[in-house]
Amino acid sequence: MHLADPWWLLGLAAIPLALRAARRPARRAAVRFPSLGILRTVAPRDAGSRRAVLLGLRAVALAAIAIALARPQAGSAATKIHREGVDVMLAVDVSSSMLAEDFTLGGERASRLQAVKSVVREFVTSRPEDRIGLVLFAARPYTQCPLTLDHGWLLQNLDRAEVGMIEDGTAIGSALATAVNRLRPSTAKSKFVVLLTDGQNNAGRITPQTAAEAAAALGIKVYTVGAGTRGMAPYPTRDFFGNKVYRPMPVDIDEATLRKIATTTHARYFRATDTPTLREIYAEIDRSEKTELEAPEYLDYRELYPWLVWPALALVLLEIGLGETALRKLP
Repeated sequence: MHLADPWWLLGLAAIPLALRAARRPARRAAVRFPSLGILRTVAPRDAGSRRAVLLGLRAVALAAIAIALARPQAGSAATKIHREGVDVMLAVDVSSSMLAEDFTLGGERASRLQAVKSVVREFVTSRPEDRIGLVLFAARPYTQCPLTLDHGWLLQNLDRAEVGMIEDGTAIGSALATAVNRLRPSTAKSKFVVLLTDGQNNAGRITPQTAAEAAAALGIKVYTVGAGTRGMAPYPTRDFFGNKVYRPMPVDIDEATLRKIATTTHARYFRATDTPTLREIYAEIDRSEKTELEAPEYLDYRELYPWLVWPALALVLLEIGLGETALRKLP
């Protein structure tokens, strides 16, 4: 409960004075009678109590009006909110193997990259207070979006990520080094990288272990995610007539390297074999990497004065009505 204009409550102190003035007899009689004896015989015996009832109604109405002028408001006056102060770089593999369709979206077969883009979108949306950037990589890394709070622009760049925009290959070490370099000047209390790939490091000039050690030296955690089912995965291709067909492709993820990167940086390695698993992995990373900052925030209040004004008006009308009918008083 909150009062926007509490000074109006001083009007409560003036109510007794107003009632006293109302009870004071008029200096000039409205009607002159030679004698009040006859009126006393016809006047009701409880005239005094009736007058008190009318004054009581007036007092309650005036009090309600004074409180209404003080504008009582209801709301969460000091709500605890949680703000995140984390910088995140997302490193996503866009090599040709990400076209394998061993994931699903909306009950239909989808490529690994399509599933990753859908899950990453949810991850970004769940962290509105964080600066997030995006590094795409195949044979070389490319910073698709630097650290930003403009998540709308970030998601636009994520939507533009496609297989083939970078020459084919898998440069895990170089991609990680690029993401770490983007986080290096950051002064955030917490910073981490989420690196997703479905293959083995076969390109780039920096080894994954070297990049992991650099991240550890800078206090940057690196969560690694291996994307792909176990065994064989359906890879789309075209037959002689141009029809889309699938051929089995072995899933070849270097889990040992990804696990070592995560261990070196005091993070974790995850394996995503389907869309629900991938979604849960990013949700678990999201829960693990939140720096909570509690701060009071004044939210919108709901005005309560109408709940006092209308009853006060009703009391005034009731006083007038009773004063002219059942509780009518004689001069």
